[in-house]
Amino acid sequence: MTDLSHLAKPGAEIALRVTPKASRNQIVAAEDGLRAYVTVVPEDGKANAEVTKLLAKALGVAKSRLTLIRGQSARDKVFRLD
Repeated sequence: MTDLSHLAKPGAEIALRVTPKASRNQIVAAEDGLRAYVTVVPEDGKANAEVTKLLAKALGVAKSRLTLIRGQSARDKVFRLD
């Protein structure tokens, strides 16, 4: 798991690209930004919930502190840390 605790500042906006139906759940810091890979399918918000859970774990914060502000139905998402 990638340690993203250095990004855990209140008010920070974290952009990432999501790949659903991957072989494993992980967040990777790539050259073009953060990438999240989740094993669940993108239906009924399941992938968004899994990404929120993974991102919260990588940041070392509670998942209730993360808000999805852009990309509810897109692969490119932006979360805000409250």
